[in-house]
Amino acid sequence: MLADTWAFIFTGLNTQLFIAAGLGALVGVEREIAGKDPSIRTFSLISLGSCIFTILSWEVVQSYHFGDPGRIAAQIVPGIGFIGAGTIFRSKYGVSGFTTAALMWVTAGIGMAAGFQRNDLAVSATLIAIVLTFSLRILHRVIRRFRPEQEGRHRDDQ
Repeated sequence: MLADTWAFIFTGLNTQLFIAAGLGALVGVEREIAGKDPSIRTFSLISLGSCIFTILSWEVVQSYHFGDPGRIAAQIVPGIGFIGAGTIFRSKYGVSGFTTAALMWVTAGIGMAAGFQRNDLAVSATLIAIVLTFSLRILHRVIRRFRPEQEGRHRDDQ
């Protein structure tokens, strides 16, 4: 019986959910290392939620033979945009949170790719996002060395 339970958990669309959550967590690790909130849990859940809505969107069309599989999934984009906008703050030091908001949006796309069973796209996007955020953070540090007047500002790309 336990073997049947494990077989059910790791087959079919359930696998897509685990892939989405895991890839979202990887993106969240970068935010954790950068000391930014939200981090691992939030990014994992954004990707998982996007995957769930995408799977449901696809299954409505398959089960009832009508509708557009992109209709429900398309609502993820403005929904995550709204959540991401809440992470952007303006203060006397400048504007922060853009990178976090952009990563939330990318993570939702990763979840959608997993939901549509495009694991190749989901994994590639995750790797690109991680490489970009780490490498561009290094580039920002190099640029700040040549522009010392910018050192005192708080920025999201630190």
